[in-house]
Amino acid sequence: MMKTRAAVLRKGGTPWEITELDLDEPKANEVLIRMEAAGLCHSDEHIRNTGTARLPLVGGHEGAGVVEAAGSKVTRVSVGDRVACSYIPVCGTCRYCSTGKQNLCDAGLNAAIGCLPDRTFRFHSNGEDLGGMCVVGSFSQYAVLSEWSCVKIEDYVPMEIAALVSCGVTTGFCSAIYAGDVRPGDTVVVFGTGGVGMNAVQGARYAGGKNVIAIDPVEYKLERAKEFGATHTFSDPVKAKEVIIDITRGQLADKVICTVGEMDNEVVKAAVDMTGKAGTIVITGVGYYDMVLPGGILIGYHRRMQGSLFGGANPLYDIPMILGLWHAGDIKLSELITRRYTLDQINEGYQDLMEGRNLRGVIIHEH
Repeated sequence: MMKTRAAVLRKGGTPWEITELDLDEPKANEVLIRMEAAGLCHSDEHIRNTGTARLPLVGGHEGAGVVEAAGSKVTRVSVGDRVACSYIPVCGTCRYCSTGKQNLCDAGLNAAIGCLPDRTFRFHSNGEDLGGMCVVGSFSQYAVLSEWSCVKIEDYVPMEIAALVSCGVTTGFCSAIYAGDVRPGDTVVVFGTGGVGMNAVQGARYAGGKNVIAIDPVEYKLERAKEFGATHTFSDPVKAKEVIIDITRGQLADKVICTVGEMDNEVVKAAVDMTGKAGTIVITGVGYYDMVLPGGILIGYHRRMQGSLFGGANPLYDIPMILGLWHAGDIKLSELITRRYTLDQINEGYQDLMEGRNLRGVIIHEH
């Protein structure tokens, strides 16, 4: 057993608490990761604000680090490997993994509990068990993960970028290329251009979107969206629709991707209202709301409502693929990082996120 400093949530609505925890050694099929970087994703803020998880919980599901030790039977990675953490583990053999739907792996069932696949915990405090957010817990200096949560990365990838592809980058990019199935010439709308939405913008553009329209109330994010491939930017959906009608000659958008941090029914209604015949509305953003739409709104236009988990990504393939695009200069990743924080500054980092100052904040762990 070893000691580690971590950001812990003990009760919904309270700040992250920095505390020292006990950490067990890795068991069979598990690895000890020395976390180097962790992304500040809005999903952890959802949990912090609402407490809708098993508490206490070590936060963080975007992370990257180095394999320090491995338990028995580990074959996917080796000691010394640099890894990005997949926030959905990939067992490789369940029905969904074996049919190319790794984002739906059955091993993802413990995301809000944080226990390892054998249903036990590795983080402890005074005899109490703590889970890790999405079975990762990257807001800790060290964490024990299932090897299923690890994706080996190349030596040239900076750890802070590897952390971002754990969730936000891959979710946004793949929401465009897979869940949205953006094709060359498409008109694509992206609601919300934060750490996820900005990657939906560049995913849509890379896939060949002719018109990529970004909608966000924060002017700073709209300015940045232009750098990531947006052809038009709006703070007001009504004005956006007027321009979409004009540039598509009344046909409206082919794909509308919703990556708003706090989704609600108004966003959904606005998204559907901008979608043309046989168009797709992709719901990536999380929210606690009832989706209410007029009965014929999908039928009459043969529209499709597509839920999006991890954007439909296969992490073992898509995380290295996206990093390869970045290395070749085809997409931007380092530009997503607005500010770097220490673990002790985590609550300040989330305040910056909620006030619209960051695309992505990153915790750089000190060892």
